Amino acid sequence: MSIKADRWIRKMAENHGMIEPFEPEQVRQVNGEKVISYGTSSYGYDVRCAEEFKIFTNINSAVVDPKSFDASSFVDMHNSECIIPPNSFALARTIEYFRIPRNVLTMCLGKSTYARCGIIVNVTPLEPEWEGHVTLEFSNTTPLPARIYANEGVAQMLFFESDEECEISYADRAGKYQGQRGVTLPRG
Repeated sequence: MSIKADRWIRKMAENHGMIEPFEPEQVRQVNGEKVISYGTSSYGYDVRCAEEFKIFTNINSAVVDPKSFDASSFVDMHNSECIIPPNSFALARTIEYFRIPRNVLTMCLGKSTYARCGIIVNVTPLEPEWEGHVTLEFSNTTPLPARIYANEGVAQMLFFESDEECEISYADRAGKYQGQRGVTLPRG
């Protein structure tokens, strides 16, 4: 990048709608109350989790099959926090909607605050010209229930800009997760 990373992120968000809503600074307090930080960081952007969760359950004894996923394997919940059962997982989505430029690849890593509690955040790369809400996967690796907070930071997006545009983008391929809104389940 030819300009400082945080300025590049601000420029791309403000001029090209790369991140909406966009927080140009790192937020650590809301209304005087401490929150897990979100917003622009030194070399990335810390995303927030929306109040929309799908918690995995084995109540129907379904087989987890990525080619034919049974939506009844999840319980839907709308709340400011989510309790993930021990050794289980939940899906959520970012508050932020992303529009990735054609010459940028975006990677996501979990925040250390959650990782240090045994809560792993997994997100696959956001390819050039992908857009949508990011579906977040939270794995509770502990034998105890784990809490996720909506409207607070949960993961950091890192942006890798190329000197050239890619030959074939996610949009060119008409990727199956293009334009997703809300928590999106596997599409076989």
